[in-house]
Amino acid sequence: MKKAIISGVSGQDGSYLAALLLKNDYSVIGLLPHDRSSDLFRLEYLNIKSKIIFRNVNLVNESDVRKLLIELEPDEFYNLAANSSVGLSFKQPLLTFDFNTRSVLTILESIRLVSPKTRFYQASSSEMFGNVGRASLPIRESFLFHPVSPYGISKASAHWLTVNYREAYRLNTCCGILFNHESALRPPNFVIKKVIQTAIQIKNGEENSLELGNIDVIRDWGYAPLYVEAMWRMMQQEKMEDYLICSGNPIGLKSFVHKIFAYLGLDAAKYLVTNNSLLRSLDLDIIYGENKKAKEKLNWSYNLDEDKLIDQLIKDEFDFNN
Repeated sequence: MKKAIISGVSGQDGSYLAALLLKNDYSVIGLLPHDRSSDLFRLEYLNIKSKIIFRNVNLVNESDVRKLLIELEPDEFYNLAANSSVGLSFKQPLLTFDFNTRSVLTILESIRLVSPKTRFYQASSSEMFGNVGRASLPIRESFLFHPVSPYGISKASAHWLTVNYREAYRLNTCCGILFNHESALRPPNFVIKKVIQTAIQIKNGEENSLELGNIDVIRDWGYAPLYVEAMWRMMQQEKMEDYLICSGNPIGLKSFVHKIFAYLGLDAAKYLVTNNSLLRSLDLDIIYGENKKAKEKLNWSYNLDEDKLIDQLIKDEFDFNN
């Protein structure tokens, strides 16, 4: 039986990944922070909470992390813990950068010193690329980073630390550069979750409007349960590499909103309100990627277009709330 550690186990990706690993007969250790009691409702929803071993660990404390690795000797370590809100990173840049980089460096250095056979996965982000420009799209693994948010900058730093430890110390490390991936388990401050949740509330007479900032952005949105499968496949490769994990489909937020409302028999134009306070000081106009490498080398399959994704997300949302 393989043994895997998941930091950020109570989040969207951590929950789906834990379910996948348990299905593949792993022993799963989920890390929770010392300073707060994490909400485990996602794990409860997936009926896996009782199957996970929980440990309280401060990921920027070297002693904590090294003791954990010495005790458990894990085969795999999936680092999904991060301050992950792009919008919030503009309000809390120091906190975002400090945790998102120091935690990764602490884990990597601990693996190097006490558990060098442990395979390490770092959750990188498409936000690292910044405003690439339409003429250069789609994004590929070879593209240079030019992040436009404190969050993106912190993720780029953590990404290069992971690459450096693979090249300098021959550790088995890899980065999954994930584009936007959604599910019913997303926190409500993420825009697609907010849109679907609010649209259902309007349909039920519980809400009167949907407030959004810039709806003219175009993103590469995908389905989270399929993306965590790509994470796991990356960790099974003999040669560790970095991969873009994306749908390859550019989807406009405005189109997404109108289709979600139409799916529920509503006219989005009647309920959509622009709130300038939700605008970011700097935002990406358009970003989408190419998933050729992941499909060919990982034998990863992704075939959900915009309409199929909306159908799946709305069905999941109803199931999640019933």
